[in-house]
Amino acid sequence: MPQMNATVDPEEVSRFEALGAQWWDVKGKMAPLHAMNPARLAFLRDTLVRHFSRDARALRPLKGLSLVDIGCGGGLLSEPLSRMGADVTGIDPAPGNVDIARAHAAQSGLTVTYEAETAEALAERGARFDVVVALEVVEHVADVGLFVRTAGRLVADGGVLVLSTLNRTTKSFALAIVGAEYVLRWLAPGTHRWEKFVTPEELEATLASAGFAAREKVGLAYEPFSGDFRLTEDLSVNYFMVAEREV
Repeated sequence: MPQMNATVDPEEVSRFEALGAQWWDVKGKMAPLHAMNPARLAFLRDTLVRHFSRDARALRPLKGLSLVDIGCGGGLLSEPLSRMGADVTGIDPAPGNVDIARAHAAQSGLTVTYEAETAEALAERGARFDVVVALEVVEHVADVGLFVRTAGRLVADGGVLVLSTLNRTTKSFALAIVGAEYVLRWLAPGTHRWEKFVTPEELEATLASAGFAAREKVGLAYEPFSGDFRLTEDLSVNYFMVAEREV
């Protein structure tokens, strides 16, 4: 297993690695991420098409863009982003997750580069990407400031950093922890720790200290009647933040 460092929380890594093949079970423990994916992918596609002046109508609008998916898990984001044309590298500190991701990509006939390593290790190797994505990762790292600075080091000139996480509010405690973990049983109890949630103001300040400016903030809300997620102006639970290097 890769050496743990200041941003990796070994307990968090073990929890997600234990999921094994359940990563791709749409009715299993990763069901919430599968439900989120259509809205998450639409947001990423539209954001990147705007940023890089691509044709939104193209079959592979991200063709030619290098992209790293930090904390890729079993590849739930990496695969569809590859289908959009991006040259995707997925990294995760848990080798078991990477094994699952590699096997599923091969079964799907997709070329995705998966590595069992940390963002720090990748940055130390001098890797740079047009797009750096870390969705639902920030709330699981040991040092948010160091993680954001490291993710920023991976962004190539003219590139973009996209993060998503959970806001630290009473509403997020009620929905993301009490509701999702203890009432609906979507997630195992203890999956999230409310004190590790990050407010948009805190994340924006952390980005600024890393030399990045937040350009866009969008919320993600659950629709109980349809079971889907939609983009919203409400940042009180899940939210995205898009940032570019300040010049």
